[in-house]
Amino acid sequence: MEHVEALLKTAMGEIERMLDSKTVVGDPIQIEGTTIIPLVSVGFGFGAGGGQGTGSLKTGEGGEGTGGGTGGGGGVKPVALIIIDKDGVRIEPIKGAATSVLERVADVIGQTMKKEADESKD
Repeated sequence: MEHVEALLKTAMGEIERMLDSKTVVGDPIQIEGTTIIPLVSVGFGFGAGGGQGTGSLKTGEGGEGTGGGTGGGGGVKPVALIIIDKDGVRIEPIKGAATSVLERVADVIGQTMKKEADESKD
């Protein structure tokens, strides 16, 4: 059982090390006076177990053993973009797969550049 406890402590330590504010709020992206900050959802699942026992084999000989294991998984899903420009702050939700993040960032950049170009004509 000590092995399982050691595995669990090590795994939990790694998860704690990985989680910080930059895990949920990405690095700001500056584009021509507009700041875009990605927001993501982070999820983890984790389990551990172990046991020991004694028994007899069909041959009549006794035996004993111990076993343990851990498993886990995690994922990161983009959920929104915070957009800060001269008009204020807004949040644009992201729906769908991770590739939509790039599409959404490209849309926001395009809209920002078009808006600035239109304003410079006035």
